[in-house]
Amino acid sequence: MVNSIASCYASAKNWEVFEKHRTNREWSKLAHIPERVTSLEDDLLLYLDENEREYVLSKDNKAVALLNMQSKHLKELKEREVLWEFSFLELEGLLKEMFDLQGKSERIKNFPYPRQYATLSHSFVWTFLALLPLGLVSEFSNISGTIYTNFPLIAEYFVWLAVPFCGVVSWVFHTMMRIGTVGENPFEGTANDVPISTIARGIERDLRQMLDEDLGQIPSQFPEKFNVQM
Repeated sequence: MVNSIASCYASAKNWEVFEKHRTNREWSKLAHIPERVTSLEDDLLLYLDENEREYVLSKDNKAVALLNMQSKHLKELKEREVLWEFSFLELEGLLKEMFDLQGKSERIKNFPYPRQYATLSHSFVWTFLALLPLGLVSEFSNISGTIYTNFPLIAEYFVWLAVPFCGVVSWVFHTMMRIGTVGENPFEGTANDVPISTIARGIERDLRQMLDEDLGQIPSQFPEKFNVQM
């Protein structure tokens, strides 16, 4: 479970844009984002002794350091004949799978999507929004001329409907662009991210309960704020 904890504390990258928007910054202050409330060092106190913490914190890739340390512990248990050979192989297979998943998550976090796609999409959307009023006003003006004979009072002010119509269309395209931008970075600790902290804590609680640990020693699930899991 400490592997998931370490993964939550990856530093922010230059291409992550969530905190650049004022509304998002205000939301972050209200929401309970676990990896921003406590530090990795404090959370590791619950799982590792002092020597293990020093070893993990001395490495750049702390999640991989934890997996490597777990593999060494499994080897020691096998050599002491605490683990059966087949059980050792199965557990090592699980660690290998965790290595693979950790690598995939790191590639998403540390390597951005092709920037030409993101940059061009951003430029095209704003160009479209800037030119949209020029096309809509002329079209609404033509429509007002068409209906003037039958509805002269409506036709006189019909062209002004281009303003709210343009606003709605612009809002739709701008929102779609924002959603796509947020989806590029699913590990920023936002409302639209993968709730990795909640998932990891849920698995931890299930495992420790199955081991019949004292319920008072098992950490509670992270609270939901504004119907959002973290």
